[in-house]
Amino acid sequence: MKAPVRTRPQRQKPFTVNSDPTNLDAMYTRFLGRTGPKMLSDETKWLAVTHKSFDHGRRGFNDRLSFLGRQILELQTSLAVLTAADVTNQVNNNVDPFGRLAFHHPATANVGVLNGGAKEFYMHHKQMSGVASRYGLPEVVRWQPKDVDNLPASGSDMVYTQALFAIIGALSLEQGNQVANRIVRERILQPIGLRSDMVGTTPAQPQLNAS
Repeated sequence: MKAPVRTRPQRQKPFTVNSDPTNLDAMYTRFLGRTGPKMLSDETKWLAVTHKSFDHGRRGFNDRLSFLGRQILELQTSLAVLTAADVTNQVNNNVDPFGRLAFHHPATANVGVLNGGAKEFYMHHKQMSGVASRYGLPEVVRWQPKDVDNLPASGSDMVYTQALFAIIGALSLEQGNQVANRIVRERILQPIGLRSDMVGTTPAQPQLNAS
């Protein structure tokens, strides 16, 4: 419920968010491709870019979609890191002082890299926020920052990252996992340096873009 008038004065200047569906569709076109605006229903398109701080959550928010999308992105990032060609050298660079050799099998050779911080580096909210900005999400995300004059201090990176995850989660629900996984590989992992052609390959065929 919302009172017809404010009982407390406005403490900061209002923050204007996008309300034009044309701008929203333009972002989905940049992110998902030419048919992007048609891949999600109108309601879902708005929900995916709505943070819980917007209008006190009265119009719905993207927390659950974001949670699902994050799981999908974590899986695809793990697969990409595991199939990277030079991962083994990063994992096995410690020499045992007693000359002992650990058990080695090609199927598990690169598993140790998942504890080495590589996945966390690629999935860091600064990385994801950069990808979100690449496709214009900051211009269409609906939220209410604590300080409209200092968006980074208000958590803008996390808000944009959450919206990015939410779109992936929405795609999984409405278009299926195959489409969501493809978008993650081509539109998120490739721009941050994990080439899409290495994801889903066997350990015998990996490549890692060093950039």
